[in-house]
Amino acid sequence: MALTREDVKKVALLSRLELTEDEIDTQIGPLNDLLKQFEALQQLDVTGVEPTSHSIPVVNVLREDVVKPSLTRDEVLANAPESREGCFVVPRVIAD
Repeated sequence: MALTREDVKKVALLSRLELTEDEIDTQIGPLNDLLKQFEALQQLDVTGVEPTSHSIPVVNVLREDVVKPSLTRDEVLANAPESREGCFVVPRVIAD
């Protein structure tokens, strides 16, 4: 299935890309070549091949969660310029 100019325009719109008419014409060829490569990959026999999300093993490097003593709510709110009902009061950021 080959992409048309209209397909490229739609993908550009969905991707929030502003392409000129020349850029649209320029991109049709490489995008169709890419689709042909994906079609070739679809023909491969992958029975017995485990699905992977990474080509190399990825290890989580975060530290272990350890419960430690913490400040109480009142101690934290003591540093707030303004608090109400146990919460920080902050300037409104969403207009009506």
